[in-house]
Amino acid sequence: MSSSTAFPGQSPLAETAPLSLCAREPHVPADRLVAEMVPPPRFDSVRFDTYVPDPNQPSQSEAVTVLAGFAAGLGGAHATGSGRRKWFGNKKPAAPAGPRGVYLDGGYGVGKTHLLASLWHATPAEPSLKAFGTFVELTNLVGALGFQQTVRTLSGHRLLCIDEFELDDPGDTVLVSSLLSRLVEAGVALAATSNTLPGKLGEGRFAAADFLREIQGLSAHFRPLRIDGEDYRHRGLPEAPPPYSDEQVTRAAYATPGASLDDFPGLLDHLAKVHPSRYGALTDELGAVCLTGVTAVPDQSTALRLVVLADRLYDREVPVLASGLPFDRLFSDEMLNGGYRKKYFRAISRLTALARDAKGLVAQ
Repeated sequence: MSSSTAFPGQSPLAETAPLSLCAREPHVPADRLVAEMVPPPRFDSVRFDTYVPDPNQPSQSEAVTVLAGFAAGLGGAHATGSGRRKWFGNKKPAAPAGPRGVYLDGGYGVGKTHLLASLWHATPAEPSLKAFGTFVELTNLVGALGFQQTVRTLSGHRLLCIDEFELDDPGDTVLVSSLLSRLVEAGVALAATSNTLPGKLGEGRFAAADFLREIQGLSAHFRPLRIDGEDYRHRGLPEAPPPYSDEQVTRAAYATPGASLDDFPGLLDHLAKVHPSRYGALTDELGAVCLTGVTAVPDQSTALRLVVLADRLYDREVPVLASGLPFDRLFSDEMLNGGYRKKYFRAISRLTALARDAKGLVAQ
């Protein structure tokens, strides 16, 4: 189709054709992975006072109070090393009282990432002394730098925030547990989130118990904070728009600056050729993602790659417009009942939110 083609009933479309994610093969240097360990664009401006607790869920207000106090307690010098010597000379101060870590335990969409990012912003330290990333991004950092260099890189930090701590990959969990043990020894404060499954919300501290067991010797360093509530992405909002036609999606892609346009099966194939640590770069400067022919994901490996892409798109607030199956039918019942179900529920929730964001791209 010509870049200047106009669809019936519309004015000429954008002068340039849409981008294609399948044409992108980004290469990300390790120093960029470190520099990008900050709250993603969606959470640039969040603060504790922009979090709106549900009045029917007192645990949400309690979490704000506890985390604000935790952030205030991280002021001053680094707990060990050169920071201690700089501020206190040769006198060794008492260790901070209470756990040096907090773990936010709750369901999808209760605002855990908002609170975690608010903690990062509220901690009185230079951005270079604070790190924020998902569990997957942290494991990718270790893969890029090596274990020892990652320890050296992060040991001088005041705070490390880990969003979406994954409990379903024993190897990665043990790796990150070992890393966190070394960082705690170096005086780094920790904060983490993970998801309680929708079917487990009535079973007390299900996710917290799993988390503390999986990270083994680190349990004493974390204070679990339960955050109850409904998924704010769906609370009081209309259902996600149904999929559009191929023609509507294509038309929107040509009319939207910075939009990409790809066939969904082709994109899934391309994701297998790009390391997940590069999915953030894959989405650089996108105005929207337009997908035609969405189908059920064929296998678990493909599904897990799609989850990572969904996370990066959500972090960057990139709307997603699609034809084919609705997003709540991406994953089979077997997948949704299997060991990676937390990831799949999160992806459905986030893609549904991005589908709502894309509604305005379609000409009425």
